[in-house]
Amino acid sequence: MSIPRAYYETPLVLGNHVLHLRPSLRAACALEKLHGGFPALLMKVEEFDTATIRQIVTHAATDTTAAAAFLRHASTLPLKTVADALQAPCMVLVASLLPTPAENTPKPQQAAPSIPWADLFHQLYGYATGWMGWPPATAWASSPQEILDAFTAHLAKLRAIHGGEAEADDDKQAVLTDAQIAEIVANGTDPSFDREGLRQLKAQMEAGFA
Repeated sequence: MSIPRAYYETPLVLGNHVLHLRPSLRAACALEKLHGGFPALLMKVEEFDTATIRQIVTHAATDTTAAAAFLRHASTLPLKTVADALQAPCMVLVASLLPTPAENTPKPQQAAPSIPWADLFHQLYGYATGWMGWPPATAWASSPQEILDAFTAHLAKLRAIHGGEAEADDDKQAVLTDAQIAEIVANGTDPSFDREGLRQLKAQMEAGFA
């Protein structure tokens, strides 16, 4: 089984300068808002809009001081040189911000209303800090995929301990089923977002890093 790109960092390399980007929940929240959604963000990366690239580097870099130095170095180089080095990794980074359910996750029996990505990220933060007890800093630094996978495992543990699916009552929230988790992720997008196209693009980009 291949390890999802969302589980490790994407390197940016310009000569002797190396910077690592992490698809953290904090970066996901900031970048999703940058141009009003991921479709516009990906279009800006495809156009190699330098202001957008700077934002991606700034928000996703694991070291903000190193990011500032990296961007200063990039500003001294020809634009084509920078684009050739940064465009594909930035595409991969953006794709890695979007979580997907596990391949063996049961399919939901009926469709649920779609929710904005911003709301999905908010839910993932709540799962990390409220359900699993992670410190806020850990939740913000983790990728949406890491939080989703950890939460899915957490629910599996609860079911193994208590048996069956937890049911809602008047005083507490129901534990989500695997199918409901899949539905949350599947619908965490706007109707104009070509998720399958992004998956294909991500696969192509990741093949270049192999």
